[in-house]
Amino acid sequence: MTRKAVKGSVIADLLAENPIQDYEALDFEFPDEHINEVDCEEEGRADVWEMYFDGAVNLSGNWIGAVLISPDGKHFPIAVKLRFDCTNNVAEYEACVMGLQAAIEMKIRKLEVYGDSALIIYQVKGEWQTKDSKLIPYQKYLLELIKKFEEISFTHLSRDKNQFADALATLAVMAQIEEG
Repeated sequence: MTRKAVKGSVIADLLAENPIQDYEALDFEFPDEHINEVDCEEEGRADVWEMYFDGAVNLSGNWIGAVLISPDGKHFPIAVKLRFDCTNNVAEYEACVMGLQAAIEMKIRKLEVYGDSALIIYQVKGEWQTKDSKLIPYQKYLLELIKKFEEISFTHLSRDKNQFADALATLAVMAQIEEG
C-alpha cells in the first residue's frame, strides 16, 4: 500500500472534532525582559577574520571573487577579471591566492578561509594530492602565503553556504568593467 500525503484540511478537521478539554492559554510573561542581547562570542576570537572565495569560468570570461569579513562584521569584497583562459580549478586557486594576498596587505594575522572547492581546500590541508601539473605551482604558492599568518584554517563549504563569494564572482562576469 502506498503512502499518501495528509492534507492540511484533514488535520484541521481532526482537531476540530477532538477539542482539548483542559486547554490553557500560553503564559507569555518573559521574566528577563531587561536582557536585550546575549553575547556568545568566544574569548580570544575577537581578532579572527573570515575569507570566502570563489571563481567563475564561463563563455563571458574568467572572474574570481573573494570577501574578507572583519571580526566586527565589515565586508571587504574583491573581484578580478582573469585575462587568460583557465579551468575552474585554476580560477578557484586564483581566487584563494588573491584573497590571501589581500589579507596579507591588510596585515590580518588570524584568518578562517572558506571555499566551495573541495579540491583546493583538501589539497591545501594536505589531505589530497595535487596531480595536475597546472595546479602544483598554485598549491606551492598558497602554502608559502599560509606561512605569513599567525593562525589560519581552511574549511570546505557547500555552494549554498558560499553564496556571497559566488555571487561576487558571477556578478563580476556580468559587469562591464573598463580598463584603468
